[in-house]
Amino acid sequence: MSNGLAVDAMPTLSNIALQRFRSFPRDVVEFDNPTFLIGQNGSGKSNFADTFGFLAEVMTSPLQAAFDRRGGFSAVANRSSARGRPSNLGIRMTLRDLNGESSAARYAFELRALKNYGFEVVREQCIVTKPDGVRNWFDRRGTSFGSNVRSLEPAVDANALALPLIGGDVRFQPVFRFLTNMQAYRIEPAVIREMQDPDGGIRLRPDGANAASVLREIERESPDGWKRILTLLRTIVPSTVDVRPKKHGNKLTLEFAQDWGTSEPVRFESFSMSDGTLRALGLLTAVFQRPPPSVLVIEEPEVTMHPGALGSVLDVVRHASRFMQVIVTTHSPDILDASWIEDRHLRVVSWDRGASRIAPVSEAARAALREHLMGAGELLRSNALASAKLFTVNPQQCELFTSDLG
Repeated sequence: MSNGLAVDAMPTLSNIALQRFRSFPRDVVEFDNPTFLIGQNGSGKSNFADTFGFLAEVMTSPLQAAFDRRGGFSAVANRSSARGRPSNLGIRMTLRDLNGESSAARYAFELRALKNYGFEVVREQCIVTKPDGVRNWFDRRGTSFGSNVRSLEPAVDANALALPLIGGDVRFQPVFRFLTNMQAYRIEPAVIREMQDPDGGIRLRPDGANAASVLREIERESPDGWKRILTLLRTIVPSTVDVRPKKHGNKLTLEFAQDWGTSEPVRFESFSMSDGTLRALGLLTAVFQRPPPSVLVIEEPEVTMHPGALGSVLDVVRHASRFMQVIVTTHSPDILDASWIEDRHLRVVSWDRGASRIAPVSEAARAALREHLMGAGELLRSNALASAKLFTVNPQQCELFTSDLG
């Protein structure tokens, strides 16, 4: 794979506005493709990555279930003080060029905390602009639902979102499908190493727990993708010549074959493989799964990975960005050593006085990158990859809803 030949796809997700979501009191994040989120441990990278998992989950599961899996509404909504009640939580996403089905889209919702750990939807809005300029929208306030699409009359509950109810409507389906297909991954080698319960292999779980089923599905439905996985795995783990799902009764595991210079490859099951090998395989599985994610978020791919293999991992990220939107969280300079990474790809996550923020890199760092004085990895090693000090969020940019519904 040649870095010089790879061309990034334009980001479909233009930006996200957050209001009081986890450690982010108020922020607007603009995206390129790929986008690297750089920050120290505890700065809020994982909190931001959970935005994507949360949004995808609430499209297919009840809001209450998504909050319960995260410790409840009070654990997700940012507090104005340590003892205060959770404030209203809001998220807005701005999209463009949804596979030719729409030229722009905007989706937002705001939730309010109630007594006894409950919550309700304050407002929810979706606007989809088609390539011919026609706009379709709904604007829901509490349980009152309004839309310029007359056939839409969903019965909305106070603690449920409307988009999952009407996501099958052809006018709003592009947004619903995009949100549903966002995937965030923090691959856990210990989970991949275990015997796995087989499933349909349609979507890789966030920790890689069903990797064997997904690989089996890739091998069956996408032979080219399967060959690419093996080719790329060999560049990361040179001795590996093959890997296959293997049945053990009603369970699945993974069997690896390595070239030891003998007449036949030596075979090992996944419990004998290193964390780095399993993490690399999990990453490749996430990239080549079918259907592909709309947004692929990869958390700290450098963990347990040999520095010499990170160049190949970056090649995988670069390849994936040609077909989907990719976001990577990291605090490793080795990840950023690729010569193709520019200032537009970088965002700095910082933590100050109980709040996370995400900003572009400083002007000094941008100048160093653009003039090829230092690479992004070198800047991070020298502690010079700082955020723009004067960067502030424009309140109008952070507004969740718009009154322009014409």
